[in-house]
This record gives sequence, structure tokens and C-alpha cells, in this order.
Amino acid sequence: MLAALPLLLGLPGTALAAPDAPEIPFTERYRVVQHGGIARAANSVITCLAPAVPDAVPCPEARAGAGGTNGDYEMTYIDVDDDPNTYNSSRADLRLPAGSRVTLARLYWGGNLRAGEQKPAEDNARVLFAEPGGNYREVLADTVIGHRPTAVDDGFTASADVTDIVRYASPGAYTVAQLNVAMGHSPVGAWGGWTLVVVYEHPDAPLRTLSLWDGLRTVGDHGGGAGGASPPNSLPGLPGIPGLPGLPGPSAVPDPVARRDEGEVTLTIDALRAPDGATGTLGVVGYDGDAGAGDALTAAPDLRPAIALGDPTSPADDVMNSTIADLGRHVTTREPAHRNTLGYDSTILDLRPALAHGANRLSLRFAGRGDRYHLGAVFLQVETENRR
Repeated sequence: MLAALPLLLGLPGTALAAPDAPEIPFTERYRVVQHGGIARAANSVITCLAPAVPDAVPCPEARAGAGGTNGDYEMTYIDVDDDPNTYNSSRADLRLPAGSRVTLARLYWGGNLRAGEQKPAEDNARVLFAEPGGNYREVLADTVIGHRPTAVDDGFTASADVTDIVRYASPGAYTVAQLNVAMGHSPVGAWGGWTLVVVYEHPDAPLRTLSLWDGLRTVGDHGGGAGGASPPNSLPGLPGIPGLPGLPGPSAVPDPVARRDEGEVTLTIDALRAPDGATGTLGVVGYDGDAGAGDALTAAPDLRPAIALGDPTSPADDVMNSTIADLGRHVTTREPAHRNTLGYDSTILDLRPALAHGANRLSLRFAGRGDRYHLGAVFLQVETENRR
């Protein structure tokens, strides 16, 4: 039975429409220094039904990770619940250390409204959200919605604070349903998914800087209007990173700021106070990253050369490749657990290579090298020396 309980800024029963904007500058939404960490649960809500172009690999093989992009297929909804009132839904486990206290939980969702059909934008601000073992609650976006219609797609991202739900929930799988996304086929393809980002405190965890950024920027746009792919190798080279031609080098950026140059986005996070050999991870949420299309993510510690980030599931030359993965391993504790999400990325990468000599400032640069995707959220945890 569906139980829709409106949740918006603590005002039950209120259904206020959040404003939207074609792009949203990336800003730091939340930061804390505490003994703890960041966990997340994520999944897509749309997948392939059948090939729509010649030579596309069969759909079951694409889901299993054999290749293929969302523009190769007729796309259809995932619907794992037994509720006849929902047309899409998916689940994923949230795993926190025993004894943790949740200090922030934020739900991000987004999709493409134009594929074989055109969905109206009125429902962008709304999803259904169920805690482990619980009924659905209606969750409404509590901030500006990023909504960028172009000649080839109609993408959006939205988010809401769900701390009061997650803090008191039992461990297990969360379900998200009714995410506004179009199904069918187009050359760009359909995509849609969600990520629950949870900041927690735990006395046995290292002292860390925990930071969450969000916005909506298009990476690899290169001039933007119609939203085509970026020209390959169109950016100046980056010395010191073998195998990654065409990446821009590090540069100093004013305190903390997110900047977009042509086809790229740079975020700079200050006051990290990470010692030599610090551990850290970086989480990234993106829409319409295609496997094999090519893109890159670098981290420049202080004024030292940038380091290319990547791992076996998200290679350094193709980070945004339609995967939900943690530190080089596909996340399987979700339903369904397709290796190729066909257009949705929620990836956690190891930051240790960029922290080998410590860092107070970390400049992250997202660049398209043939791929074009929408960046929706970034979160990181970095060991720190003190609370100052």
C-alpha cells in the first residue's frame, strides 16, 4: 500500500514548487570536521529494453557490463517494488558502522525528460522515498532544481534533506520511486537515477573533513547550445600524467569556488589540513556519462601537479562511464545491480594518490574528452590534523 507523506522544510502537506535554473553554480552545501565519514546508497531507475541501432550488444550483456550506451537502446523503467501505483522504483543498501550517528542525509535525483517521449517538468521536484521496511513518503526538493533543456536532451537534478528519516531508520535498503524520467529511444538516450549521501559521526573513525558540494554543470559541452560531445583532445596537454593527453593542467583558484571553463568544471576545496599520507575518498554523481566515450578527473594538491583519479571500474580516461562503484568494485548491494547503468554514475574514488604529501587545498577538475555529461554532486572525506 502506498503511503505518501509530504516532506518539505518541516511543513507537512505542503507542495510548494521549487524554482529551477538551466545551470546551478557548484557550491559547498555542507562541511564538518568530526570523527566520522560519508556513506551513500545509489541506483538507476531506467535500463535497456532492446537494441535500437545496428550492432548494439544484446541488452542482457549490456546490463552485465559488456558495453553499450543508452543511445543504443529502447529504454524502459526499472520497477522493483510490488506497488501498482508506481511506474519506476529501485533499491540500494545503506551501510553505516554500528554505533554511528547521522549528522546529515541528502537525497539527490535526476533524469532526462526527453527520449522517445517528452515528460513534463512539473514532477521534477518530487520522488517517493521509503526507509528500510517502511512505506513511501513523498519527498519534495527543498532547493533550486537544475533543469537544462537543449536541442538534444532535457536533463534535470534535484535534492532534498532527509536527515530526520535516515537518522532514525533501521539498517537496510532504501527505495526511491516515481523519479521523473522519459523512456524510449533517442540518439542521446534516456537516463535517470538517485543517490543518498549520508554524513555520519563515529567515535572510532579518524578525524576527517567531510564536505558536500552540489549544483548542475555540463562537462564536455564546449560551447553549449545543442549539447553535443566534446571534440577529442581539444584541451591543452597536462604534463606529468601519462596516458592522458588533452587534459588541462592545475591552476590556482580563489577560495572556495567552482569555476566552469569551456567544457570543464573546477572545484577548489580549502582548509583541509591533510597530513602526509592522509587517506581520503571522493564521491561523484553524474548523469549521461557513457562507457567508452572518454573523460577525466584530476586532483591538484596545493600548487603541486595534478593527479589523474581512476580505478578498475572507473578508468582514468573514462571515469564517468555509467557505473555505481566504490574504490574499484561494483556495488552489488542494490536491486537491480546492473554493472552498466546506461547513463547514471555514482562513484567513489580513492584520493590517497593526491594526498601523499598532504594538502591544505585540493583543486578538482572535471573534463570531457569525447564524452558529455551533467555533474550533479560531489562529496569527499579527507583525514585532517585538527579542527581549526
